Amino acid sequence: MNIGIIGAGGIGLASAAWLAQRGHAVHLWAPRASAAHPRGAQPLVSTGVLDASVSVHWVSAVAELSGCELILIAVPVNAHRAVMDALAPELRAGQTVLVSSMASLSSLYLHERVRALGTADVTVASLGTTVLTARREAFDRVRIMTRRTQLGVSALPTARQDAVLRLCTGLFGEGFTPQANALASALTNINPAAHGPLALFNWTRIERAEHWPQYHYMTERVAAVIEKLDAERRALAGAFGLSVRSIEQHFAQSFDTRSERLADIAAELHAKRGGPPGPTDIGTRFLSEDVPYGLVFCAALGRLAQVPTPATDTIIATAGLIAGRDYARENTLIEPLGLRDETAAGLLARVSA
Repeated sequence: MNIGIIGAGGIGLASAAWLAQRGHAVHLWAPRASAAHPRGAQPLVSTGVLDASVSVHWVSAVAELSGCELILIAVPVNAHRAVMDALAPELRAGQTVLVSSMASLSSLYLHERVRALGTADVTVASLGTTVLTARREAFDRVRIMTRRTQLGVSALPTARQDAVLRLCTGLFGEGFTPQANALASALTNINPAAHGPLALFNWTRIERAEHWPQYHYMTERVAAVIEKLDAERRALAGAFGLSVRSIEQHFAQSFDTRSERLADIAAELHAKRGGPPGPTDIGTRFLSEDVPYGLVFCAALGRLAQVPTPATDTIIATAGLIAGRDYARENTLIEPLGLRDETAAGLLARVSA
């Protein structure tokens, strides 16, 4: 296949290496690339789970991806709306867009925007988390740490679920399971529940740029707060008739953990992996992405479905207090999706179309 990848961070490069190694022609667009960024065919080296040297083709504009059968969006979620606004007019009938990973119903935003532009026959697929975990080491080098063994995937329109499942399996291998709709994919992501408390309760380490292994500092009481946020996330899913895995199940399926309690899982992961290191920048995505596009989104769903979210609300307010930002205003998708005036039944109908 001709595959376009938007984003040149760890996940974008890891996906490029993985797919090129499987024989696909990969075209990379970095939306924030400078004029000095490479163009044309370039080598890409992958280490870790995949040791390979492949060739990928760098492009300078999103329009150059118009001939790709599949386009993978692999940028931070706070860039989703801008990237989707640029991409939507370039899409043509028959293409598939895979959002990895999707949050705050960004895939619904793209689906409805494409329909409004009159291009009806585009499939938008959603992954609630990434297939791979990776670290970018340079523009031409990436280290892939994990290939997750089980992932859910959904499709818009939902009638294309089976086709999307076959596509993902063909691209990345076995382990994909169908999800009911894009809302299930959005609520699958456990990062906001985990990252918010982890960052806030280790804030002085972040502020002083100390080295701190994440799982070692997911202590008993920090884990207890994360569990409260996770319970609210699952209650929200239940209000829409959906079932999503718990954070404990996420770790078991992603990293083959054996412990049952979250604090014990964190200790097990620290013993096995020794990391990954926690953030050392106060602009960390643990707050800048996961609070507005994860926790603020969940709080909006709670108001819509009349499900209380006191722990989520507390972490949103505390994050804003310590960072000096109004995270409730930083989500760029809630307003265009009309979530403040939507009903639970109305939203469920939109994601189930």
